[in-house]
Amino acid sequence: MARSSKRLEFLLKMTGAGAADPFVWYGLAMEYRSLERNEEALATFEKLRERSPDYVPMYLMCGQVLEAMGRPADARAWLTAGVEAAGKKGDAHASSELQAALEALC
Repeated sequence: MARSSKRLEFLLKMTGAGAADPFVWYGLAMEYRSLERNEEALATFEKLRERSPDYVPMYLMCGQVLEAMGRPADARAWLTAGVEAAGKKGDAHASSELQAALEALC
């Protein structure tokens, strides 16, 4: 647990300092997810989406967080937006993963 606390502390420091790199924000959201702090993960994914809507990896992960939170309609909206973002970037692999997640969504 101490390891995760240090990682979380580091990521909070980076984002708090105004880090522009979307990977830092993604890392923070994923750290919250790994700590099962889904509300904070969701809020961080939303901030990342505002800052970098073309950062494709967040869509699948946020969709999974929303599904775990029992919010399938919101998960579907994020996954659908991810398919669109992946299509704009020409990322067929990500688009395929997002589409599969959409089809598997209850």
